[in-house]
Amino acid sequence: MRPVIPLLETLRALADPTRLRIMRLLASMELAVGELAQVLGQSQPRVSRHVKILCDAHLAERRREGAWVFLRAASARGGAPLIDGVAQLLALAEEADSAFAGQCAEDRAHLDAIRSARQAHSQDWFARHAAEWDRLRSLHIADGPVEAALSELLGGSPIGRLLDVGTGTGRMAELFAADAAHVTALDHSPDMLRLARTRLQNLPAGKVELVQGDFAQLPFAAANFDTVLFHQVLHYAQAPEAVLAEAARVTAPGGRIAIVDFAAHDREDLRSQYAHARLGFADAQIAALFTEAGFEPLAERALAGKELIVKLWTAERRPPVRHGASQ
Repeated sequence: MRPVIPLLETLRALADPTRLRIMRLLASMELAVGELAQVLGQSQPRVSRHVKILCDAHLAERRREGAWVFLRAASARGGAPLIDGVAQLLALAEEADSAFAGQCAEDRAHLDAIRSARQAHSQDWFARHAAEWDRLRSLHIADGPVEAALSELLGGSPIGRLLDVGTGTGRMAELFAADAAHVTALDHSPDMLRLARTRLQNLPAGKVELVQGDFAQLPFAAANFDTVLFHQVLHYAQAPEAVLAEAARVTAPGGRIAIVDFAAHDREDLRSQYAHARLGFADAQIAALFTEAGFEPLAERALAGKELIVKLWTAERRPPVRHGASQ
């Protein structure tokens, strides 16, 4: 039997309009199979068959999270054949083929609509539960040990200019205000910002700035912060890789990022009841997200609670790679 040539295997997998559309959608973000089915207007079993073909050809990778399956474009560093070439070919095809470009644009618009509806659901939940957010968070694990561990992990170097992403009631901004040169507390919810403003109103004038904004599109200049903090926020991200890329953009070289979130778990009720988009994160997943965004992982800490384990991860921002220079 003749050996299978990687190029032929790759081209066979791509030789379908639906699979081409899937690959273009995966070029920018990780997606749940159910999301792909909605965007494509096809049944989930049918989309799953296309996904299997792409994964068998090493063009895509699956990741199971509870009852959901997420899909992403395969990474070239994993040794998959022709990954970079395929990505470039499909990008060029979208530029050159007006019909394909129109279909891709329609798919992205449909995806944006689906994500906007989910974002509206999340915002509605925050609006309805803003006043009880601190109490709900305390049901998972006591705040004291988490705050002590986070303070210890960040205590080795100056905090400098701190960005508290998803500040909520402002507790993290309050905790680190004394050690920071300045604190910017960002949240998407006006209700949360009102609560944070009340909590932080006794701090010195000019010490804290409250900003309404989206963690996937941070309204700040590049390299604007020395420390970026995500405290029980990242599990709301539909695309964590995009959120960390934005965090890297606004973190100065040598600056640090700290993430506090749940370890990977299977509590599906957190999706429906608390609008969680991710059921926690595994250490390897966070390490990969850090590396891809341009951070060097530093330390991790685990704090067991009642049912869920709270994890703390820190990393340092690597200097951006300049064109013509090796990393």
